Amino acid sequence: MANKNNKGLGRGIEALFQEFEQPEDNEEVVTELDLSQIRPNPYQPRKSFDEAALAELTASIKKSGVFQPIIVRKSTVKGYEIIAGERRFRASKLAAKKKIPAIVRQLDEPSMMEIAVLENLQREDLTPLEEAEAYNTLMDKLNLTQTQVSERLGKSRPYIANYLRLLGLPHEVKQMLQAQKLSMGQARTLLALKDKHQLVSLAKKTVAEKLTVRQLEQLITRMNGIGSKQKKEIKQNPAAIYYRRSESALREKFGTKVAIKGNSRNGKGKIEIDYLTTTDFNRILDILGISID
Repeated sequence: MANKNNKGLGRGIEALFQEFEQPEDNEEVVTELDLSQIRPNPYQPRKSFDEAALAELTASIKKSGVFQPIIVRKSTVKGYEIIAGERRFRASKLAAKKKIPAIVRQLDEPSMMEIAVLENLQREDLTPLEEAEAYNTLMDKLNLTQTQVSERLGKSRPYIANYLRLLGLPHEVKQMLQAQKLSMGQARTLLALKDKHQLVSLAKKTVAEKLTVRQLEQLITRMNGIGSKQKKEIKQNPAAIYYRRSESALREKFGTKVAIKGNSRNGKGKIEIDYLTTTDFNRILDILGISID
């Protein structure tokens, strides 16, 4: 279930990679490094690697070696850390190789982190949960707002927001999403359930019965108690229609549950906006244009 919506990455990223791949001096030295001296990038957002593809690459390396050098930096602790080329590194170890061709680059911590995330996003093979964690890493470690992340990646802010919301799912549901038992659409729909204690059981039901997103939406509507009584109330009270439509518009804008409790007699009321995590709370503040230093 690799994400296929990353083709619109902005020019800023392209420029970053051109600079990353082609230094000004244009003189790069390829050296042979011991595999034992190298460790994966600690900021690698990808948690799983396609075993079949990795096996094919391993067979190729056994027969012909590694044609494209991996890119590393000197670790502040010991040895080297991978910037790009972890699949080649893993396959070389499986092929029982002792050394691998590599290019050593000088990168600081923030640059390494950003490149690790962007390099994987460009490859379009992250799961939705890995993509969400990649966006969260950029925001958390580089102190970026949701809007700044969207500008750097050339994506819309709602697109980023929809992925970040996945981080509010229970751990067990995240595992289903990571294992590709749940789709991105199904996971997003589950977030509309009011009773969060039922999320895991409903996710299991969705997988077991292979519910479509539409079927899941209808089921959640019933579980949320939007039934005939409320429909009758809306029909009898025109103001209720306005409130319900406003709720729907606000839910779409904030990407979370919104409740409007209004009094049509005096015009007073309140708006309740749910958030699932601290990150989700900051996301909502970002949408509102509120910055707390």
